[in-house]
Amino acid sequence: MAKKKNNKASRRGNAKQKSEKATDQDKPEGKAPEPSEQVESEKTQLTSDKKAHPEKKSHLTAYIVGSIVAAICVSWAAPEFAMKLHVGGEVFLRLLKMMVVPLVMASVMSGILGLGDVRKLGRPGGYAVLYYLSTTVLAVVVGLVVVNVIHPGRDALSQEKREAIQAETGGSAAKREILNDLSAGSGITKEDVAKVFPSLKGGLKGEEPSLTTILNNLVLMLFTDNLILAAAETSLLPLIVFSIIFAGMLTTMGDKVASITQMIGQVNDALMAFIMLLMKVAPIGIFCLVASRFGEAHHENQFTNELLQTGWYSVTVLTGLAIHAFGTLPLIYWFFTRKNPYRFMYHMSQALLTAFSTASSSATLPVTMECANTKAGVSKRSTDFVLPLGATINMDGTALYEAVAAIFIAQAIGTDLTFAQQLTIAITATLAAIGAAGIPEAGLVTMLIVLDAVGLPVEYVSLILSVDWLLDRFRTAVNAFGDSVGSAVVEKSFAAGG
Repeated sequence: MAKKKNNKASRRGNAKQKSEKATDQDKPEGKAPEPSEQVESEKTQLTSDKKAHPEKKSHLTAYIVGSIVAAICVSWAAPEFAMKLHVGGEVFLRLLKMMVVPLVMASVMSGILGLGDVRKLGRPGGYAVLYYLSTTVLAVVVGLVVVNVIHPGRDALSQEKREAIQAETGGSAAKREILNDLSAGSGITKEDVAKVFPSLKGGLKGEEPSLTTILNNLVLMLFTDNLILAAAETSLLPLIVFSIIFAGMLTTMGDKVASITQMIGQVNDALMAFIMLLMKVAPIGIFCLVASRFGEAHHENQFTNELLQTGWYSVTVLTGLAIHAFGTLPLIYWFFTRKNPYRFMYHMSQALLTAFSTASSSATLPVTMECANTKAGVSKRSTDFVLPLGATINMDGTALYEAVAAIFIAQAIGTDLTFAQQLTIAITATLAAIGAAGIPEAGLVTMLIVLDAVGLPVEYVSLILSVDWLLDRFRTAVNAFGDSVGSAVVEKSFAAGG
């Protein structure tokens, strides 16, 4: 009886093995899963992971908000103490910036390798550039409408003060002061600022900025003759171009570069893990950053007076940014995704608060990528490619600010701009914003290009220098939100093209 049972079990086992072999033989060997199957597999895996490891409710956003409020209060009550916190804030900012270059290169390469074929990047890449260009134009239009309705430059400058500025700007001492302010605010050397704006340095001979100059510079920004130098200077555009070309080449080499392909994915995962670790100390770093900068402003005892003097200008810029952030961008998000845009904004809140604190799109990029992917649910293939590109060329807030500032200065000095001149401002602000580096207050130098395009005196930029550092934080947050919306909008094109 035992032998008969064993023989029956053996026959059943052999039959099962033959059935499995036959099933395996029916499957075509070496055939990669279809893109739709791969996307469905990723979604299934993500769902199962969430069920297996339910996400704990994070209070990090609340901690960051609390740290910003506490920092402002401390800077107001004890500005000298707040200024001493500069080192802590600088350490946090440098840790974020340290991650930008390796994360951008690894994420872009990982995104291209995930597509499997660089040719599939054509449609998402085109949609991303079109989105960024369109939202920048919309931001400029919002800025032009708001500044013409509110008219903040009216009575902003008395006749006596206007004559004083005109008298001072004729001397070399005043020009040196303007150069010092621009150099300190933008991080660009005084010599480079003077080369772009010869009128600020005793009539230095050089090429006057124009639309042609801007277009030429935009093309040259895509390429570099020294990749290491571009990385050292955080010039992201040439790094992105190199990463796309290099990863695209890897997709054509098959198994010969399997180890390199695997290593790039592992490096990208490790860098994102480091970002999540860094965010645990973000409230402390953000507290030090905000407290030191606001403390410096209060210590000079001029911040309140200067804010009152430029109050209508600040209100105009903030109104335009609010309309774009809470109206234009959410409407675009809803139109393409049919999802609640304000819930998406809530999921991106950590990145937006970090952008406000650092005033740098590039430094915020690691946090933006982490929030978009893990909290807002945007696919990794979209965030890896779209967000690094957006941090470089998408400057909605900067473009809006440049348009408002140019017309504010024209109104303040009593210059009536024609429709053609305002159209020139719109075009120049769009192109100049794309060329603006994602560093604090870089929009100042590009704004001078906008002023020069319509013949406005660049020395009057001193009217808004005192509050630019504060407004820069708001427009950086708008830039970061525009980037994240772009990744969600372009996401569908990856599935369609992949």
